Amino acid sequence: MFKIKYGFFLIVTVLIMSCKEKKETAEGDTPASIDSNQNPEVTFSHDEANKKVAVNINGKLFTNYVYDGQTPKPILYPIVTKSGKTVTRGFPFESRPGERVDHPHHAGLWFNYGDVNGLDFWNNSYAIPDSEKQKYGSIIHEDLLSIDEDKGTITVKAIWQSPTKVDLLEETTQFAFSEVNNTRIIDRTTTLKALKDVSFNDNKEGMLGIRVARELEMPSDKPAEFTDAEGNVTAVKALNNEGVHGNYFASGGLTGDDVWGTRNEWVKLESDINGEPVSVTIIDNKNNVGFPTYWHARGYGLFAANTLGQAAFSEGKETLNFKLKEGESTIFKYRILIHNGTILKKEVIAQSFAEFNQQ
Repeated sequence: MFKIKYGFFLIVTVLIMSCKEKKETAEGDTPASIDSNQNPEVTFSHDEANKKVAVNINGKLFTNYVYDGQTPKPILYPIVTKSGKTVTRGFPFESRPGERVDHPHHAGLWFNYGDVNGLDFWNNSYAIPDSEKQKYGSIIHEDLLSIDEDKGTITVKAIWQSPTKVDLLEETTQFAFSEVNNTRIIDRTTTLKALKDVSFNDNKEGMLGIRVARELEMPSDKPAEFTDAEGNVTAVKALNNEGVHGNYFASGGLTGDDVWGTRNEWVKLESDINGEPVSVTIIDNKNNVGFPTYWHARGYGLFAANTLGQAAFSEGKETLNFKLKEGESTIFKYRILIHNGTILKKEVIAQSFAEFNQQ
């Protein structure tokens, strides 16, 4: 009789523990670290005609590395959750109904800076008139160095160039793509080598940025311009915030608009799309110049980490004019977590930060 009762008790205990684990996972915890190797199949498809490399995980689109010149920098676009929700804004490429049509240089996920030897790489776009082009720099894709499906990586080479075709920086970037549970991960490692003496003059426009879909913006009552289904632009005085539930959460504990202009190890932008929880988290690396980064996190959908620009965020108390002499180089590393289905808890993000900073 004892053996029967004990066996029944053991089965009940296992069932209870199993239910508990499922409940914790549903609330946003992962049963293992976010870096756990679950061997997702990462594949790449290089479309040379349209100058892009599609990144697929288990047969589903994650993003494209796009170097077609429509923006004067290579970008990742669009970026899609495991469940198929797009977290990047469509404009200026594929305008979607109800989204803003400001800042045409905000396209996908990118990396550049607002003042390199006096040239503005950040704000350059197709909208700059020819008479003003001399003020702006471009990042020119030069080579796809490698594709490694076993490691889920692509490595690319680009040149930071002046409008007079002077090469200032050689950029080598490795993108590592992976997926754990409902979190898709981008690890970006960028080496910048100076081809001339280069000065990154303190500027608030930088460095790693993403422009998010309307649903991830923070609700706002300010006027703006929006598009309809045909791409027609309409100015509105009062915004329709239906389905717009975005909010920022920083590692230091601040939320919402208070995150802008503060230093943090990571920041999460969280919302829902069609009722499903979705978040984008950017994680800084302790070896980046200027760590921990200042955050250029705007309610209208610009989400950026700027390690080099400090004066504007500190009200002039700090300044960083970073310089590289010809031949010198520096490395910038960032991790981006694209999560869906649950609330990604701060403990999981903190663990990912710790693991990313051990690499």
